[in-house]
Amino acid sequence: MYEPPSLRRPARSTGRRRTGVLAAVAGLVVSLLAFVPSASVSAAPSLLSQGKTVTTSSQESGGTPATAAVDGDNGTRWSSAFSDPQWIKVDLGTSASVSQIALKWEAAYAKSYKIEFSTDNNTWSTAYSTTTGPGGNETLNVSGTARYVRLTGTARATGYGYSLWEFQVFGTTGGDGGPQIPGGGDLGPNVLVFDPSTPNIQAKVDEIFHQQESAQFGNGRYALMFKPGTYNNINAQIGFYTSIAGLGLKPDDTTFNGDVTVDAGWFNGNATQNFWRSAENLALNPVNGTDRWAVSQAAPFRRMHVKGGLNLAPNGYGWASGGYIADSKIDGQVGPYSQQQWYTRDSSIGSWGNGVWNMTFSGVEGAPAQSFPEPPYTTLQNTPVSREKPFLYLDGNDYKVFVPAKRTNARGVSWNGTPQGESIPLSQFYVVKPGATAATINAAVQQGLHLLFTPGIYHVNQTINIDRANTVVLGLGLATIIPDNGVTALKVGDVDGVKLAGLLVDAGPQNSQVLVQVGPDGASANHSANPTSVQDVFVRVGGAGAGKATTGMVINSNDTIIDHTWLWRADHGEGIGWETNRSDYGLQVNGDNVLATGLFVEHFNKYDVRWSGENGKTIFFQNEKAYDAPNQAAVQNGTIKGYAAYKVDDSVNTHEGWGLGSYCYFNVDPGIRQDHGFEAPVKAGVKFHDLIVVSLGGQGQYNHVINDTGSPTSGTSTVPSQVVSYP
Repeated sequence: MYEPPSLRRPARSTGRRRTGVLAAVAGLVVSLLAFVPSASVSAAPSLLSQGKTVTTSSQESGGTPATAAVDGDNGTRWSSAFSDPQWIKVDLGTSASVSQIALKWEAAYAKSYKIEFSTDNNTWSTAYSTTTGPGGNETLNVSGTARYVRLTGTARATGYGYSLWEFQVFGTTGGDGGPQIPGGGDLGPNVLVFDPSTPNIQAKVDEIFHQQESAQFGNGRYALMFKPGTYNNINAQIGFYTSIAGLGLKPDDTTFNGDVTVDAGWFNGNATQNFWRSAENLALNPVNGTDRWAVSQAAPFRRMHVKGGLNLAPNGYGWASGGYIADSKIDGQVGPYSQQQWYTRDSSIGSWGNGVWNMTFSGVEGAPAQSFPEPPYTTLQNTPVSREKPFLYLDGNDYKVFVPAKRTNARGVSWNGTPQGESIPLSQFYVVKPGATAATINAAVQQGLHLLFTPGIYHVNQTINIDRANTVVLGLGLATIIPDNGVTALKVGDVDGVKLAGLLVDAGPQNSQVLVQVGPDGASANHSANPTSVQDVFVRVGGAGAGKATTGMVINSNDTIIDHTWLWRADHGEGIGWETNRSDYGLQVNGDNVLATGLFVEHFNKYDVRWSGENGKTIFFQNEKAYDAPNQAAVQNGTIKGYAAYKVDDSVNTHEGWGLGSYCYFNVDPGIRQDHGFEAPVKAGVKFHDLIVVSLGGQGQYNHVINDTGSPTSGTSTVPSQVVSYP
């Protein structure tokens, strides 16, 4: 988002514009190498079975499915009917050289069983058998080639069925049975790890900031990671493509007696371009009692504990257009001041200061009461479904990734008491570094590894395919993926529980039909028990250079959670123009029961959001229509003037949205009119609450808010037109 100069609020005081951008990135990296952990994590055996297709002869109950034996979770299990024989079979997806089987039995184990291999699911050979199985954890060294691996139990040790926490197959893939991709390793030169005894912390943090402060479309990517402990006299100013995070299991494990600051001195007190940065998993004791986090889109504030207040506006109270807070505790007041809109989820706040156009809360203790339109507060007591973003942490000296558990009807932070979720050792991740190819990344996933993208820019010439259930794909430091030849950058299969988080996907110069796709066309599986989540995954078309994509993100899988995304067709930077960075659609939702919490989609040539799936829900939506439409004809949609910012298809019977806003600023042809910001079928099951449209300075107008309902925007006044409830 960019606030046009004519609309900038005069600053009551202007801070000195910061300078001192370093000339040589290489020199900076060399100077920081002393702060990078050098110890490598040893490679893990190659786990081939996790998340793969699995079938069984029987299942005791709905709570003990076959998939539980290959989900990597030692707290879930498959159990069979109470009779002999019974079998469980895993399809590895490709032929493999199998070298080891690990069985993790529950109390109901097999006394007599055999392990069989097959390459065609028809002809089987016995790789191992026993009549004296001991139960517990068994590790079997085997040898053979198989795509299908089957365990058949012929004699139970108890009166119950057969019950496995995990059925794990290890080996190598590829015709030559060659070396496997190692898991773990160091985190690369752009992850800077500090502990309280590290010298010159402030100087090193300042160095990064001076490089990144105004580098809106630069190539630098950094993650500043702080080991558990207390840090005194720190003011970590956070610039573009910089993430700061604590390495504890809880925010209070890593405490700053100081601040984590975002301001807008680089842009003369205007914070509307403070994008692409993040703060996570820290506790702050702000020096003056209030921390400043003056951001706009794509700048999440997650899992933070501010022991004081939080100011969301820049120094001088200039324009700001954010933003997003989740899973955080702010003991004092949150002051949005000039922030036009904001979404806060599953948090706890002392109080909230004011509202401008659209302030939305779900599951927030201390949130103001529902009062839209005056003041413009939309407040839901709970969030229907949520699962917090995975994060890197230290367990002693070992790096792990914590994957929080799914919550329903969530309210307040997830980290009170013992955090609920799963810890995955770094040894089970392929630590991706710049220069890695899509082929290697895909091989790592097929091998059974999760993905941890270190800060950097990744060009891919083929799609990264995540088709294994429960795979974690986590980016650090706004890791950026660019498709070079018009491919889809990232695709997820129609599988359970994939976690995509912390990535920027940048369109390449050759048009991609889709940049991020969750689920194949026609996806139909039920994932309600274990949905895929898309968190802090951002899409950009143009701005950093020429880029094109027909659609930014497509959600085909049912039950997907979209938790904070900014899909942006660039309105400034390089490679911009109505046809230059053409992108017709931002988000297309085809899956059923999809929930979006914190949806930011802007400037696409046609529909910014089009929703075709049933029972969708959106809590908070922020949109601007494309500034650069050349004339009315360019945005004519049949007989309708302009494409809606958010359209629900006529075929949809159930849909609901809360706290949705769309703004226009047609600076090429201010005479353009939009018939409405929102379009939906008039049905009892399709409901909207607290909608606004705004004409910024009279540059274009809306005739209605939704369909033919709602007053038109008028004249040159930047005043919202509102609809409290529809229909």
